[in-house]
Amino acid sequence: MHSLGGLGRAGFENRRIARSVALVDARGATAVRAGTNRPTAAKRLRSNDPCWCRSGRKFKRCHGDAEHRLAAGILSPELPVPESIPRPDYADGTEPIEGNEPLVKTPETIARLRRAGAAAARVLAEVGAAIEVGVTTDELDRIAHAAYIAEGGYPSPLHYRGFPKSICTSINEVICHGIPDDRPLADGDIINVDVTIFLDGVHGDTSRTYGVGQVDAVSRSLIERTRECLEIGIDAVAPGRPILEIGTAIEGHATAHGLGVVRTFVGHGIGEEFHAAPSVPHYHEPRANEVMESGMVFTIEPMITMGAIKERIWDDDWTAVTVDGARTAQFEQTIVVTADGAEILTEWV
Repeated sequence: MHSLGGLGRAGFENRRIARSVALVDARGATAVRAGTNRPTAAKRLRSNDPCWCRSGRKFKRCHGDAEHRLAAGILSPELPVPESIPRPDYADGTEPIEGNEPLVKTPETIARLRRAGAAAARVLAEVGAAIEVGVTTDELDRIAHAAYIAEGGYPSPLHYRGFPKSICTSINEVICHGIPDDRPLADGDIINVDVTIFLDGVHGDTSRTYGVGQVDAVSRSLIERTRECLEIGIDAVAPGRPILEIGTAIEGHATAHGLGVVRTFVGHGIGEEFHAAPSVPHYHEPRANEVMESGMVFTIEPMITMGAIKERIWDDDWTAVTVDGARTAQFEQTIVVTADGAEILTEWV
């Protein structure tokens, strides 16, 4: 099982902070049922509920059943990176050097991060334009790989703690870190594409969830609510506020819509290192009390589910799926804290 800095479970942004005992709504007021410490919330999908696809069957007998769940495909050979492309320290297969990233970046570093973020957004747009029924995630990876090279950058996921591809492609119940393979996208799928580029000595990191073909209304709503969660989280950024306010706002919105927030995978600092402090939980975590300062750069990347918030890791030691097979969506931006809020460094194009 891969770990990040010895702080968590498999994956890129898996610094975990223990689950809090209460949730807080988007206005910052704790919402608690009388006589309990549990939040007042719309009901999340359970195994005996009618399936979201409106088949008339229970979820556990429909999309929650093993036969409806994603299975690993065949991986293609690794794609080459030209020798002229500058590489991060781990590109040779060694462990990344982490723990030295300053929390507050210099103006020069922020300028480099702005360029890398813009390049990442362009790569993501190119991949997004190619998403359609029948295309394989392996082909999306090839498109992204070529786009990274055209930008003069290195695909940050490639060789990071052994990851074998240039992007993450997470379909349906895959929470994050799906590995591109030969499975063709099917009508009605949803897919998150996570792009990170190493350019000018820093990383730019962003992701979006897309619908494939004719997507059902419930999945479309999940995508839209997840994007709103990201926007609400960004709106909570301001110098002088504790980081916990980001997760408080996100979880309040998700809970109000009967959705769950994954705890295991969180946002992270980024710069010359792919993953660094601070950790940015997407749920209310009182211990995330570090105060935001102008010049801090980190990702906000909520993973929102229809049902269970816990994950199971595939044998590839990367792919994280919901334990109940419920669908999940994610959006991600890299931001810098400014004097009056946040600047998005990976603004989508």
